[in-house]
Amino acid sequence: MSAADEILDIVDEEDRVVGRAPRGEVYARGLRHRAVFVLARDAEDRVFVHRRTPVKLVFPSLYDMFVGGVVGAGESYDAAALREAEEELGVSGLPRPVPLFTFLYESTDGAGAGSWWSRVYEVRCTLPVRPQVEEIAWHGFLPEAELERRLGEGPDAWEWTPDGLAAYERLRAHRA
Repeated sequence: MSAADEILDIVDEEDRVVGRAPRGEVYARGLRHRAVFVLARDAEDRVFVHRRTPVKLVFPSLYDMFVGGVVGAGESYDAAALREAEEELGVSGLPRPVPLFTFLYESTDGAGAGSWWSRVYEVRCTLPVRPQVEEIAWHGFLPEAELERRLGEGPDAWEWTPDGLAAYERLRAHRA
């Protein structure tokens, strides 16, 4: 089954399931669904950062400081967070990601128009990572100061996924 054929729950403004549809249709029609964002830190407290592959359905070739993805039909946020983190990091046996907060992301750009209820998590990954080559074109664990430098403007800035940036800004506010 291709990613576009994966069945997702469609949810309303209160995050209640109101239907189901294939991911490709959800994206094409901008239907509200669910997603998880997992900030993975290594033993040295560095953040896992990666660049998405150019074949991704949404936000191809952009950088992200979260692993994660859509929540499948009938799947819980918590189950999706662990599944996505293990899949994208290429590990098994991660501790359960710790849920931090939930927010509604609303996209206005053409690449990923729509909205999704988003739950943000954090996990410690002390295992050697082997990221999925289908999902991740480049990766590294960056100290938070380096991540912040890459978020800025100028020659060192990277182009980030808009939803990842929104989640990270909310994470900074959550910690403050």
